[in-house]
Amino acid sequence: MTNENDDQASGTGTNHLSGESSPYLQQHAHNPVDWYPWGPEALQRARDEDRPILLSIGYAACHWCHVMAHESFEDVGIAALMNRHFVNIKVDREERPDVDDVYMRAVQMMTGHGGWPMTVFLTPDLEPFYGGTYFPPEPRHGMPSFAQLLEGMARAYSERRGEITATAAQLREHLQSQTPPSAGASADAPSAKTIYRAVMAQHDNFDPNYGGFGGAPKFPHTTGLMLHLRYAVSQDDPELLDEVLFTLRQMAAGGIRDHAGGGFHRYATDARWLIPHFEKMLYDNALLVVTYLEAYQHDGSADLAEAASTTLDWVRREMQDPQGGYYATLDADSEGVEGKYYVWAQPEIEELLGADAELFMAAYDVSAAGNWEGATILNTPRPLAEIAAAHGVAEDDMRPRLDRCLETLRRARDQRVRPGLDDKILSDWNGLMIAAMARGYRVLGNRTYLDSAIAAANFVMENMVQDGRLLHSHRDGAAGQSAYLDGYANMLWACVELFESTFDLRWLQHARALADRMVELFWDDDHGGFYFTGHDQESLIARPKSGHDGATPSGNAIAATWLGRLAQWTGEPEYDRKSRGTIAAFADGMRRAPTGFGQMLMALETDLRDKREIVVLGDPSEATTQQALRTLWQRYLPNTLIAVLDPQRVDLEELVAQVPLLAGKADAGGSEPPLFFSCRNYACAAPTSDLDELIESLA
Repeated sequence: MTNENDDQASGTGTNHLSGESSPYLQQHAHNPVDWYPWGPEALQRARDEDRPILLSIGYAACHWCHVMAHESFEDVGIAALMNRHFVNIKVDREERPDVDDVYMRAVQMMTGHGGWPMTVFLTPDLEPFYGGTYFPPEPRHGMPSFAQLLEGMARAYSERRGEITATAAQLREHLQSQTPPSAGASADAPSAKTIYRAVMAQHDNFDPNYGGFGGAPKFPHTTGLMLHLRYAVSQDDPELLDEVLFTLRQMAAGGIRDHAGGGFHRYATDARWLIPHFEKMLYDNALLVVTYLEAYQHDGSADLAEAASTTLDWVRREMQDPQGGYYATLDADSEGVEGKYYVWAQPEIEELLGADAELFMAAYDVSAAGNWEGATILNTPRPLAEIAAAHGVAEDDMRPRLDRCLETLRRARDQRVRPGLDDKILSDWNGLMIAAMARGYRVLGNRTYLDSAIAAANFVMENMVQDGRLLHSHRDGAAGQSAYLDGYANMLWACVELFESTFDLRWLQHARALADRMVELFWDDDHGGFYFTGHDQESLIARPKSGHDGATPSGNAIAATWLGRLAQWTGEPEYDRKSRGTIAAFADGMRRAPTGFGQMLMALETDLRDKREIVVLGDPSEATTQQALRTLWQRYLPNTLIAVLDPQRVDLEELVAQVPLLAGKADAGGSEPPLFFSCRNYACAAPTSDLDELIESLA
């Protein structure tokens, strides 16, 4: 008689992942490994059989996750070892960021680095005792083969249980001690000096040749760039400003950007931003859009606006579900080959572009030899003016011709086998992209971006809220588990951005509801700041509470930023107290390693400054009011609220009641609208109808 494990070891049948909705887990549902999802069944089996747990964490767009799956998890012999000795659990890190966070910290403690795929060995009590990232199928570069590792871990658990137990207990103690007990009440409050130290550390690490802070591999580090920009502008420091703008232009020119289709890949493996890991993540693109928009607001250069707009256009075209929500990721691989979908051969370019091919190839670095493994990753290493002069083309004609070529290539590329799409909708990542789309509408004036943001926000609020509790994920009509801190914080940001874009009170009301629920579920009453998991969520061996940025800004930092902004809109002092309490809770961490706290330092910078507000009194449907708003929205005013007050709106009384800043302004007269009120800390100067005078006062 054949049992289930025999079926798995022989490569037949499916495992316990077959009923899961996650595309990543579905990718492993037919492995010969007897995978379980994280849950009571697997955890109970480990306890009942006193077996160690092999925990494997990855995500659908992860190239090296696919490599390890093909080399090891699809291998019948390796699967037999795994099934014989371990309870094997597969986790999608995007579905369970809490599990990923705890065990990633453990791996970093053990190895000094982390990443995906992540492999962690746990006791039945869920305590880690060994871990790492990718393991090869045979010994390589000083690493054991995965089979050797499996045999070694099984033997150690069987023969040296005391050592395993001691190691696991020590790691658990370290993990629990990483949650900051208090950094606020008795510590000195963080100051502007901390911001200065972070920016100077980035400055000292600046790459003058290719931009960015540090060497390869190069990640965008958007919060660091935004902090750098904010400090450079506030201090009127042209050198620091040039570092930000140079970095953004180098990224936009490099292969990390998808020139044919729009958007940015995850990171560059080289110092030049040329060779990316080709996966595309929703969150990276949202944060890059905001960074490019802020740089454009200050600099006014069309190339910065274009980097943002082409990214937003790609998201609307390829990453937005018909029902409104934004998808999570695009894979790095297609047809089993990394980057195949994105690279080009010279003969293909020549055939597609005809007479324009020579000009295009000069501009986008296309050659017979290629620039990566015999193929070409499109990039623009030379100024277009130089290309235009060399080819006798008027510079004004150059960009439209190249744009037509890119559109031709995009349509041709659409006929290729596409990379895999992870179409789950995550509330935290949607919050980031909704905020980016709303900001894109205000800065770039494209109404389709606002429509996209509203559609996504409506989807989240209508399909991903249950009994007043925000949910983390949604796919195929089914919603997943409760949201974590980042979901509440990022959707709070999104709703505030939508209110600032529409002045529709429902978005302010949604923002307040999210803020109140976030405080109720995640706030640390003893020491300030927010836990990553709610008090009603599954208890793991440690309860994460972090203020430093990772691939995305920390939930605590976003909460501090946007609770402060919400307090400014509503006049609610409790939001301001929670914002300041969160900043204070991570003061020690910011002082020790300031470059890891870019978003939190921006929240601190805002808190240290006077509150600035502008109220535009006028009918927003009138062209003069629209133009005034557009002029203000296009300026770089990161710490300034801009409100429009239509004295004829039907809910005027309710609006004024919810936004105290607007009280008494609807009846102002004396000249033709629009009128402008310039306010500091809620005290407003006499209104003026002179927009130039207002802008001069802001400077």
